[in-house]
Order: sequence, then C-alpha cells, then structure tokens
Amino acid sequence: MEPIDTARRVPRRLRDPLAPLLAVGLVVMWSSGFVGAELGTRHAPTTTLLAWRFLVVAALLVAWCLWRGVRMDRHDLALHGTVGLLAQAGYLYGVVAAAEHGVSAGTSALVAALQPMVATALAVPLLGEAVRRRQAVGLVVGLGGVALVVGSDLVGAGAAPWWAYLLPLGAMLSLVAATLTERRTRPGGGLIEALAVQCSVSAVLFVGLATVTGTLAPPADPGFWGAVAWVVVLSTLGGYGLYWINLARSGVARVSALLYLTPPTTMLWTWLMFGDPVSAGTLAGSGVCLAAVWLVRSGHPGRTRDAAAGEPRRPRDEGTSAEPLSPDPDRRPLR
Repeated sequence: MEPIDTARRVPRRLRDPLAPLLAVGLVVMWSSGFVGAELGTRHAPTTTLLAWRFLVVAALLVAWCLWRGVRMDRHDLALHGTVGLLAQAGYLYGVVAAAEHGVSAGTSALVAALQPMVATALAVPLLGEAVRRRQAVGLVVGLGGVALVVGSDLVGAGAAPWWAYLLPLGAMLSLVAATLTERRTRPGGGLIEALAVQCSVSAVLFVGLATVTGTLAPPADPGFWGAVAWVVVLSTLGGYGLYWINLARSGVARVSALLYLTPPTTMLWTWLMFGDPVSAGTLAGSGVCLAAVWLVRSGHPGRTRDAAAGEPRRPRDEGTSAEPLSPDPDRRPLR
C-alpha cells in the first residue's frame, strides 16, 4: 500500500499561511516607492533624495552587520553588489530619470509592467523553471489590466524626447537582470547582509552622482527627512526585503506577477493621499490585474525541470562557503 501524500490534500494557503501576507506586503511596500518619490521630489531634486535614501539605509544595515560580526567572502560580495546595482541603482534611476525628462508615470508603469513577461520568458531557458499554461495566460491578462490602468496616460504621451522612453525600458530590464542573477547564482548570506551590500553599492553610486551635479546637500525642510524616512523604511527595507523573501519562497513567475498590482495600488494610494483622480479604467484594470495574479499564483510555484522530474538540484561547487540567500535575519555569520 502506497503512503498517503497528505501535503497534496492540504490547500497551499494552509501549508504556507505566510504566503498571502508576504504577497500583500510586497505589493504595498513596492507601491510605496512611487508615493515616496512624489513626496521627496516636492522638497529636493531626485539625486538628493536617492543619495540620502541609500546613505541612511546603508549606514543602518552596515552597523547591524558590524554589531553581529557578519563576514562575507569576496565572491558573494561581488554578486550582491551586482544585484544591488541592477535592482536598486539601475531600476530606480531609470524610472526617476524618465519622469524628469517628461515621460508620464503611467507610461513608465506600463513599461515596467513588462517585467513579469520578460522575467518569466527568460526564467524558462535560463533557470529551467516550469511555467504552466494557466500562469502564462495570467501574465498576458495582467498586461492587459495594466494597459487599462495607464491608458489615459498613454494618450497624452509625446512631450518627452524619443530616447527618454528607453529609460523605463532600461529600468525594467535592469530589474529582470537582477532577479535572474540572484536566482541563478544564489549568493550566500542572509537577507539583511545582502541588503547591506546592495544598498552600500547604490549609496556610493548616487552620492557620487549627486556630488558631480552639486545636489548632495540636503534641504533644511523637515518634510524632506520625512520623505527619506518613508523611502528607507517602507520602500527599501520593506519593498526590496519582501521582494527577495518572496523570490526565495517561490518562482520568478509568481513573484513577478505581483508587480502587476503596483500601478493600480499606487494610483489608489495617491488618490487617498494627494487627491489624484481615479478613472473607471483604473478600477476596471485593477480588477483585471487581480484576476491575473490569481491565475498565476493559484498554480504550483515555479520549479526547475530537474525538480519537476524528481531530481534534486545540483549543489554548488564544493570550493565555496556561500549559502543561498535566506530570509532569516538571525542566520549565522558566513565563515
């Protein structure tokens, strides 16, 4: 008599009760970055906001790592630094610079919403992740929902120079590259150590850029520091922290699909905070996005072809001491 696989009879939401909370948290925290950008740029230039955002968060995270006595080998430092340049510096600079040159937020959101499609398409050949037909349909439906949300912005596009529209495209590709790099290389260290390296690299880049442009000095306006606190706690620690935690717990397709919900969430948020109007297209598109995310995440999480066939993943080379990224902040120091 064959043993009963009880795991298959238990709904996934009961086997992993944290998954819905982590997913909702990611959508809210990721959307907070767009709201925080509007708050911050009311008081200072973009380069000033980004420089102090990463200076503050890098100082906090590095201090924590020093207090814990965390050590990381050069290989993992280089990998986390690369991921930080792509996921934080590259992505944020592309989106913000596009806005500075006249590209509407809706158009940037639509281009950024291509990330799930591109990430999932590349995850199949590069990572060997299995994507079910239901998930593929959900990704396409989600793209249509985002198009409904930002359709009014697309009608008014055209004020920016043609090359400015390459900036959000580059930002989207930068986040895709960071996602696939992290999943493929699996650098060692815990979540906080990883964010410390990534934010430190971004801080060096943006401080240098602000210094060159003469925008490093912060304004005396207390509203600026309120915006910095917003983007440090919610957008950086919350947004990027939950992004990597969700990615470590499930496949690229399931995590990337959640980003479809950020444009409608951001528009509803700005309506509540700033009184920005919400159109019927926004409400309709939000419903379509919700349906798309349900289609993608109701399937099994992405697995490699080897795992799907019952074969274990090939371990890392024996010559390295690094371990896969862990969401546990109390993970032991790397030796």
